[in-house]
Amino acid sequence: MSDPDGRWGTGYGGWAFRFGRGPVSDDKFRLGTRMERGVQLYGRRTWEHFARLWPGRDSDFARVMNAVPKRVATRTGIDAAAWSNSAAIAGDPVAWVTDERARRDVVVIGSVSLVHALAAADVVDEYRIVTFPTVVGAGDRLFAAGAPVDFRFTVVEPADAGAFTVLRRVRST
Repeated sequence: MSDPDGRWGTGYGGWAFRFGRGPVSDDKFRLGTRMERGVQLYGRRTWEHFARLWPGRDSDFARVMNAVPKRVATRTGIDAAAWSNSAAIAGDPVAWVTDERARRDVVVIGSVSLVHALAAADVVDEYRIVTFPTVVGAGDRLFAAGAPVDFRFTVVEPADAGAFTVLRRVRST
């Protein structure tokens, strides 16, 4: 999942644009009302990149991306004015998610280290993934410690040049 657009200059970077249809311009992850009623959480580097891209776009999806509340897990701070409705969160992002998800959906886009921290703390309920039929052999893996055992495929459909997949947690009762 590393370097999907090639901005980090890795040897394997840019795979999403070589094998996908190009830039994200719509709700590829089919988040629907979660985008409008939830809150997006980013790691600082992903937020900084998106803050350069989304404010200048004008489409139905861009209007949603720009309007939704955005929070950023960062130790160094952000220029919140760079992207509307953005703010840094104070303290531990895992504690923030634990508290926030009682009120609304928390959607994390990209931000591999943040996703790994949330998964390790057992606060992830669902993964929405677009996969491509390629293996680059290097880079960060979403499931670095192995596939989560308490998740099940609930959706697998063709999408772009790959597949759209939803893995949802199945909790024991």
